[in-house]
Amino acid sequence: MWLAMAALVLWLGGYSVLCAVKPFGPCRRCKGTGEIERFRKTRTCPRCRGRKLRLRLGRRAHNAWRRTYDDGTR
Repeated sequence: MWLAMAALVLWLGGYSVLCAVKPFGPCRRCKGTGEIERFRKTRTCPRCRGRKLRLRLGRRAHNAWRRTYDDGTR
């Protein structure tokens, strides 16, 4: 049980460091290429709009928390 909790804490700590150092990750839909193939034609990825990167989930949650905290303390 302790081993599982320690592994979870280490994983969360590593993910939070990753979100702080590299807030953007490759798009999951186009795998970082910026293009997808639809109906045998190459098109711009609608999820990342061709930018190849998306904001990570942890960084998005952190930004929302900071925005809420800043609005509440002013």
